Formats: sequence, structure tokens, C-alpha cells
Amino acid sequence: MLFMVIEHFDQGRVKDVYARFAERGRMAPDGLRYADSWVAADLSRCFQVMECDDITLLQQWVLAWGDLVRFEIVPLATSKATAAALSGQT
Repeated sequence: MLFMVIEHFDQGRVKDVYARFAERGRMAPDGLRYADSWVAADLSRCFQVMECDDITLLQQWVLAWGDLVRFEIVPLATSKATAAALSGQT
């Protein structure tokens, strides 16, 4: 399953987030796959698409970063899958 992970950064901690990433990497548990990410121009948020079959993997990952980042996690469906699910619906 796909998830849009929105990381909300405290402006005073952005450098800490990137320093930890440089030192330890993403710290994602096995089975949690990173697809891609984008950072807001004002450095207030990072938008990441992650994939996993077990929601507890996301929870483990959130705990590893929770002291620096506030998370919002939105389950996603691809446009193609949504269109297929809605085909024939009126």
C-alpha cells in the first residue's frame, strides 16, 4: 500500500533533521520502501511517498524520527486503480 507522508518541520530543527539523515540514513525498517520525496521551498515540510504492507512499519519509522518531526500519513490509491474501481459506477 502507498502512503503520502507529510513531515512537518520545526524551523529551528531543520538542520538537525538533515544532520541525522546524513549520519543514520532514512532509518526505515525492512519492508518499508521509499519511493520519492519533495521538500517545500520554505523548508517547512517534506512530502514522501512510502510503500509497505504492514502499517506497524510506518509506526516504527515515525517513532525513530518523532523527536524532530511531526508526521501526517495519508493512505493513497493510484489514479489508475481508482479509475478501475470506479469504472461502471454512475
